[in-house]
Amino acid sequence: MTSLSTVHDERIDDVIDRCRHLVHPALRSVTDRLHPRTGLMTRYSFGWCDADGEFHADVREGTGKGIRQVLAVLAAEAVGGRGQDAVPAAVTAELVHAFSLVHDDVMDHDERRRHRPTLWKTYGIGPAVLAGDVLLTLAIETAAHSTGEHAPQALTLLCGCLRALMHGQTEDLDFEDRPWRGPGAVTAAEYRAMAVNKTGALLGMSAAMGALLAGGSPRHVEAFDTAGREVGLAFQIMDDVLGIWGDPARTGKPVGSDLRRRKKTLPVLRALERDGPAARRLAELLAGPDALTNTQVARATELIEDGGGRALVTGEGHAALRRARETLASLPLHPRAGAELTALAHYLIERSH
Repeated sequence: MTSLSTVHDERIDDVIDRCRHLVHPALRSVTDRLHPRTGLMTRYSFGWCDADGEFHADVREGTGKGIRQVLAVLAAEAVGGRGQDAVPAAVTAELVHAFSLVHDDVMDHDERRRHRPTLWKTYGIGPAVLAGDVLLTLAIETAAHSTGEHAPQALTLLCGCLRALMHGQTEDLDFEDRPWRGPGAVTAAEYRAMAVNKTGALLGMSAAMGALLAGGSPRHVEAFDTAGREVGLAFQIMDDVLGIWGDPARTGKPVGSDLRRRKKTLPVLRALERDGPAARRLAELLAGPDALTNTQVARATELIEDGGGRALVTGEGHAALRRARETLASLPLHPRAGAELTALAHYLIERSH
C-alpha cells in the first residue's frame, strides 16, 4: 500500500468526515421510514438526537468515528470505483454495528455508551431489543435492495458476517463463566479468535462489500475481507487497552470499566499467561464474584502493566495491522485511497495512546 506520507497534509479526521458526509444522508433516509417510536430509538442509538428526539446540530455529535463506513468507501475507491458506489455497503455496515451495540449493551448490562445512557437504560429492555431487531432488518433490506446485480453476493457477505458476529458474541458470553486460570481457563488464542469473529467480521464485510459494489474483482473482495478482519482484531485490541487505561472523556465510559466488571480482555489474559508474581496476585484479585472497588481497579491495572499485558497486546495490534497491509500490498490499488487506508490503520493504533 502507498506510504502514509502521501496523505501527510490531510488529517485522517478529514477523511473520516468526508466519508461520513457521503453516507449520512442515505443512512438517515433508511431510518426515516420507521414507526415514530422505533425511529426515535434508532436515531438515539446513532447519537443523532437526545432521548426526547431533539436533533443535534452536528451529525458527529454523540456518534463514534464510523470506521466501518470509512472502510467501505475507501475500499471502493481503492479498486478504482467511486465512494458513492459503496454507500449501500456503508449503510449496511453501520446498521449492523448499531444493532450489535444495542443488543450487546442489554446482554452486558452496560449503562453508558458514548458519554450518555445506553438505549435500554433510556427506553427499557424490551424496546431496546425491538430497536436492535429493526436495525438488523434494515441492514438486510439495504443489502438486498440497494446493490443491483451484486445483491446476491452482498447478501452472502452479510450472512457470513452475521454468523461470525453471533458466534463471537456467544463465545464472549461463555467466557464470563469460565475461570481465570487453571483447567477451562480462557486462553489468549481463544480470545483472539472471538475478536476476529465479533469485531473483525464486520470490518471485513464493510471493506469487502465496498470493493464488490465498486466493481472489484473476486480477488479484491477476498483480500479486503481478510484485511478487514485483521484490522478488526487490531481495533478490538486497542479497545481493550482503552477499556483499562483510556481517558473517560474520550471513551465515554468510567475508567477501568472492563476491570470493574471482571471482563476477560486480552491485556488481562496475556498478563495472566506470564505466570509470574504479578500474574498470581492479579488472579487472586479477580477471583471474587463482586465488582471491583476503585482501589482494586487501580491495583489490577498496575499488575497488568507489571505483567506486560499492555505492551504485549499493543505489539499484537501492530502485528495485525501489518498483516492487513501485507494482504493488500500485492493488489493494484488506487494510490490515494490506499494511502488513506494506511492512515486509517495508523489512527486505530494511535487512538489508544
